Amino acid sequence: MKKLFLIFCVFYNAVLFSQTVLNSFSLNLNSPLENGQILNAEDVKTNDIYVFAADDKYINILKYNKSLFLTNQFTDSIKLAENRSLIGYSISDDGNPLLYWATDNLRNIRIIKYYLETKTTKALNFDLSPNNESLITTFQKNNDFYILCKEKNQQHLVLYEFNNGKAEVKMFDLSGIQFQNEKGQNLAFKTVIRYYPIEKMEIDNLNTLDKTIHKTKMYLSDGHILLTFDYSLNKTKILDLNLTNAEVTEKNFNQPVTKKSSRTSNSFFYDNKLLQIKAAKEELLFEIKDFDSGKTLKSVKVSKKDTISFKNSPLLLQINDKKPQEIKTTDRFLKQLSSLNVGITAFKNKKNTFISFGGFAEYQISGYNYIQSNALADFFDNDYGGYSEYESKIVYFDAMLNSDLSFVHQKQAEPLAIDNVFYYLSINKNVALQNILKLKDYYILGYYDLASKKYIMRKFTDGFNYEERNPIINKAILSQPASFEKIKSY
Repeated sequence: MKKLFLIFCVFYNAVLFSQTVLNSFSLNLNSPLENGQILNAEDVKTNDIYVFAADDKYINILKYNKSLFLTNQFTDSIKLAENRSLIGYSISDDGNPLLYWATDNLRNIRIIKYYLETKTTKALNFDLSPNNESLITTFQKNNDFYILCKEKNQQHLVLYEFNNGKAEVKMFDLSGIQFQNEKGQNLAFKTVIRYYPIEKMEIDNLNTLDKTIHKTKMYLSDGHILLTFDYSLNKTKILDLNLTNAEVTEKNFNQPVTKKSSRTSNSFFYDNKLLQIKAAKEELLFEIKDFDSGKTLKSVKVSKKDTISFKNSPLLLQINDKKPQEIKTTDRFLKQLSSLNVGITAFKNKKNTFISFGGFAEYQISGYNYIQSNALADFFDNDYGGYSEYESKIVYFDAMLNSDLSFVHQKQAEPLAIDNVFYYLSINKNVALQNILKLKDYYILGYYDLASKKYIMRKFTDGFNYEERNPIINKAILSQPASFEKIKSY
């Protein structure tokens, strides 16, 4: 599935956005597009930065201090991890990294600890329990590595926490949680996540609409995992998994009610608040609720005859990779939106929160290629064959909230740091194996440059780089009306 990068305020190819090359390191990866794997990591205790770059023969470990100066390097053979994928990392208490290499079926994991000072390694094997039906997701938190699994034939989730090469297992019992469809019929938890797979949301990065339209989402917070379920049009169900005591707490939040039946609704958890959206042909509803109390903090209703006064962009429609087109009326926008999977995403920058409202769908188009031929045999020699391709459709608009949850109108908005990252990715074709790392109030984009065969780290901050831009271009940009969100497939 194509990833859609939602980029604010970057319609101008001539603009030099705020980015700085921090360092580069010569790295000759063998067939990087086929065999390459790269992970970035930050040691949360020391703020050291690690780069783990591998191909089918070697693993390269680069260690940088918090000022981004290279302090250590280790290159080792991957014989112990051949034909495996690098699925995660952790940092031990002694400051040495551990990498987790998994087989294709994800049932066996080889844990290798790399001692940077002595240039030695130590390997362990870990097998997932045969009772685990499926691996749902993996993630890193506070230097530890986690694997979340669904237990076979049981209403349980199993979490493996890896610390210093040891695994602690925590089981979350969901047997007391009732899942029901629109008709009130009970559903098994495994059925829910089979039809609505869990999509992990990123806390520090922008979650694009093609991700947030998913009906089941996972969020990480301090000591908790939150699972939100929006398969019902009537409510959002949230399960709070406590990582300390393995307790499960359920909360339910009613969805806003439309005058006429709606086919699509969703939510997004952000800053301890639940943002809910519901769309029909006649109206769009948006509510913000406090997660702890359930109190509605803001409620917005837009009918098809209204003008969406709080938007900071046009109403836009994009088909595949074509240029976005403006939708002139709210009526037409709602007709388009109600036929898609609706979603909402939020991203906070300093004191304001940027929100995108929209809907997305991807369709598989199948058909046949008819090629004229005089011989019947050509028909059976694949001159006549089928094809299959994907087409996508998205509609959206942007808005901004301040700390009081009031809409803010900002006509000359500068791009955020994360926008600058995505814009850079969209216009540079030699970038591969990229990772985005959030550090304080800026981002680091680490990637392998296919042309120079170097690993490069770039720092991205908010805004344009006015000092480096041509003053004529500078004046032209500032004289333009509000610039709007751009979608770029990458």
